[in-house]
Amino acid sequence: MSAMPLWTSAAMAAAMRAQAKGALPEAVTGISIDSRTIAPGDAYFAIRGAVHDGHDFVAAALKAGAGLAVVEAAQRGRFAADAPLLVVDDVLAALVDLARAARARLDAKVIAVTGSVGKTSTKEALRRVLGAQGETHASAASFNNHWGVPLSLARCPATARFAIFEIGMNHANEIEPLVKMVRPLVAIVTTVEPVHLEFFKGIEAIADAKAEIFEGLEPGGAVVLNRDNSQFARLQRRAKKLGISRIVSFGADKKSDARLLEVSLHAACSAVHADILGHEVTYKLGMPGRHMAINSLAVLTAASLAGADLALASLSLSQIEPAAGRGVRRTLEVASGEATLIDESYNANPASMAAALSVLGAAAVGPHGRRIAVLGDMLELGPTSAALHRGLNEAIKANHIDLVYCCGPLMRNLWDALSTGKRGGYADSAANLEAQAVAAIRAGDAIMVKGSLGSKMKTIVNALEKRFPGNAALDEAAV
Repeated sequence: MSAMPLWTSAAMAAAMRAQAKGALPEAVTGISIDSRTIAPGDAYFAIRGAVHDGHDFVAAALKAGAGLAVVEAAQRGRFAADAPLLVVDDVLAALVDLARAARARLDAKVIAVTGSVGKTSTKEALRRVLGAQGETHASAASFNNHWGVPLSLARCPATARFAIFEIGMNHANEIEPLVKMVRPLVAIVTTVEPVHLEFFKGIEAIADAKAEIFEGLEPGGAVVLNRDNSQFARLQRRAKKLGISRIVSFGADKKSDARLLEVSLHAACSAVHADILGHEVTYKLGMPGRHMAINSLAVLTAASLAGADLALASLSLSQIEPAAGRGVRRTLEVASGEATLIDESYNANPASMAAALSVLGAAAVGPHGRRIAVLGDMLELGPTSAALHRGLNEAIKANHIDLVYCCGPLMRNLWDALSTGKRGGYADSAANLEAQAVAAIRAGDAIMVKGSLGSKMKTIVNALEKRFPGNAALDEAAV
């Protein structure tokens, strides 16, 4: 954390072409768009969202200790004459201006991450790896959209040595304006998979949208692409067409610049042997799953391209942990023993669902334990949705999942495809499946809960944790 203030009020006003009102502090220490999480000294941006208007919470933000608030000129009359304000025409546009000013003053090695699966875990791994080697700033949570990226960039200290930004999209033409704001030295595309098909004609169109991340690459920068992915050649062609000469590949493919040589998968971690840009390394990865091992190659590649020490970076990978709702494990205290809960409730698509089922298949169970999948609808898959939900049955059989609970109208397609012996229970919603899932758990079980955010599978996770209080799960191989 930098000891310097994040912004002076004067610099903020200049960057946003804002009018200063009231007694402004000399500087602010942070930026927030949520009045509920204001820290003393923050600048509060009153963004107008789809549901709430941030101007309704300015008074609460200032009362909570915000040093100043950024508000629209049209709303100025709602606030006291002496309120500390920076007044602008449009608050979100002002935040974007501040983000551009943050990038202009930044001397850090900047990395941008996109992909259909693994953006957040890759970004968090880079935060851990690079944070051990110098001041590192990274997007909070999954702040990867039209307000999350400028917010993350505006929060970046001028003194950072490394900065990592996650960039997401649901539609074409969303990544390009964001990456042109970030201007990375290294751009990673983790993978391209059939997600958001409701808004795209096919996976090739998704690849083209992901390739927008190349548009903002700094001169002399590098793109890092998954050679194992079906869209590698398409992405590679697009990068070359844009004049990008440094295209670095990762994967198990023998032609990969960062190649997976060997991986030993354990219930809660993996042991990896890889060749990273001509240097062989062996390391323990603090998260399970072959997909995580593949993505760790991209992490080490990007870290090396950004000037970090490869040996130290590989050592740091043993310390990474899953983000909330993305594989966090808890031990549940059940009658006559313990069960393991794997919380994958944050989001889901066919690729991440298959990966999560693979992790569940490798999870340790007790003498009479079962591997139980509790699955909610995968959303935004368009006309292929029914087939993609039915197709999960192959991963369930391949990973020897013992019992499946399904909820939601789309997941009914999987339920109908399951063999009778694997059917645990079905309901039309997570709330209505909750009681069945909770009642099923017994000692020795491993339970994985996953679905798209809109499926509200966190409801079931919360119910299990409430019914069976426990603690963070540990695996002997990871300790």
